Amino acid sequence: MKKYMNTIHRIQFKSNEEWLKHRDRIGGSEASAIVGMNPYMTNQDLWRFKTGRRIPEDISDKPYVKYGHDAEPLLRGLFALDYPEYKVEYYEHNMIINDRFPFAHASLDGELVDTEGRRGILEIKTTNILQSMQKESWKGRLPDNYYIQVLHYMMVTEYDFAVLVAQLKTDYSGDIQKQTRHYFIERDDVADDIEYLRQEEERFWNMVKADVMPGLILPGI
Repeated sequence: MKKYMNTIHRIQFKSNEEWLKHRDRIGGSEASAIVGMNPYMTNQDLWRFKTGRRIPEDISDKPYVKYGHDAEPLLRGLFALDYPEYKVEYYEHNMIINDRFPFAHASLDGELVDTEGRRGILEIKTTNILQSMQKESWKGRLPDNYYIQVLHYMMVTEYDFAVLVAQLKTDYSGDIQKQTRHYFIERDDVADDIEYLRQEEERFWNMVKADVMPGLILPGI
């Protein structure tokens, strides 16, 4: 928040229910739909949600969602143990908004401060590898939708770097195996991608305000 401190605000709501009521901007997990990189939602689906034509499905009771929610503080604590050079912060029910990007908000799994005083994003993912396609999406890279989510958060916060912690879990007939990966992303290395996403999000939001449905963009096969 060093460059535009007066334009960036962190809000902490009293409860998760209150936080849910204020998600009227584009969130990190939604951003990939805008550019056709979300395997679960198209840009037209998101447009229908944001214009009030449809209500998103409540998935909070899904087992994989509950697992991710419960595992998050544990993985955040393990990261702090494994990487003591970072100061790890967490703000419950948080939402960061930036006056420069009135169409977007960011809710972070954690915030980091490195030894140079630079601020960063901590994003935590838990994934069950059930199909070969899922395994392939993690092969030597981040899945596109998670990469876009990190870019979105870097845009809103204007932080200098991000770390994504991913726990990949496979279950072979009751033999559970886990692997934890760490992806370190420097803002300077992805600046062009952040700017591209900003333009696409702003274009999409203008269509929301104008009540004009965007053309369908499908994920690549």
